[in-house]
Amino acid sequence: MRIAQVPPLYEAVPPRLYGGTERVVAHLTDALVSLGHDVTLFASAEARTSASLAVIRDQAIRLDPAPLKSDLAAHLHQLAEVRARADQFDVIHFHTDMIQFPMFEDLAGKTLTTLHGRLDLKDLEQVYRRWPQFPLVSISDDQRRPLAHVNWAATVHHGISSELFRPSLQPQGYLAFLGRISPEKRPDRAIAIATAAGRPLRIAAKVDNADRAYFEAEIEPLMANPLVDFIGEIGDGEKSAFLGGAAALLFPIDWPEPFGLVMIEAMACGTPVIAWDNGSVREVVEHGLTGFIVRSQDEAVAAVARLPQLDRGAIRARFEERFSAIAMAHRYLEIYERLGQNQKTPSLTEAA
Repeated sequence: MRIAQVPPLYEAVPPRLYGGTERVVAHLTDALVSLGHDVTLFASAEARTSASLAVIRDQAIRLDPAPLKSDLAAHLHQLAEVRARADQFDVIHFHTDMIQFPMFEDLAGKTLTTLHGRLDLKDLEQVYRRWPQFPLVSISDDQRRPLAHVNWAATVHHGISSELFRPSLQPQGYLAFLGRISPEKRPDRAIAIATAAGRPLRIAAKVDNADRAYFEAEIEPLMANPLVDFIGEIGDGEKSAFLGGAAALLFPIDWPEPFGLVMIEAMACGTPVIAWDNGSVREVVEHGLTGFIVRSQDEAVAAVARLPQLDRGAIRARFEERFSAIAMAHRYLEIYERLGQNQKTPSLTEAA
């Protein structure tokens, strides 16, 4: 099958440091190639991929040092390149939300759009109802709730390469927080849990400019705690040791997380997840098997004490079964096949 993958241009594919969507696209693309498909990735020049690379920009937008740049112009150029080559593909898989809809109205039947973000934002519903011919994929069932009646083709949980992370059966005892410093991610809650449990906490996290004031006012003072070690932003090459050495990943979110890639990164290392009962968590964490789902600080502290009950080898095995890149690719291939069979039909039947 001839497949185009169209990621956002904000991060490299895969990202050099923080980044979720582009990381998933990288793993999906390579998995599809390994399964024998002809894949073209429309991305920036520093992409590392086994697919054919169509270079759209000299480098990804976020780490581009140019003082003046236009993300809208970059993405319009990308879509124009995809459109010019559209007849070369059996399916065009977009990861760019809705920006492609006006340009691909007459080709909607050969496209698939995975929505990677939260969907409870004003104005979104009218867009997805305005272009109902575009089949959509959610990354969790919970993500769909604000837009339950639009043209959902399936839910496909994220997957990552099994080779990227090494399982560790001998953790070092610390707790880990990995991701982004922001109010909805609740690093303050992670610090409180670790402190109450008497465990060291290592924080590997990005601080966006938008969250800089929150970091300096709310989080930085908490780092005077001798149990807290702030490492900063890390890339894939450092995650295996960071997550594998942890007794558990703390995922104390305070928002409807559409998926939470860091949870399966931890599982790939055999590391259990202690996660707040929000968003996709119940679809990802299996309580008592791959981690614990909690609703309060007291429950989280109690979960830390129960960590020896969990089998880290079983956590890694469950990751491979549910969340490997190959498993994800097979689920998408089923949808691609249905697209080929239903290109004249504006709506797809719901996938199990």
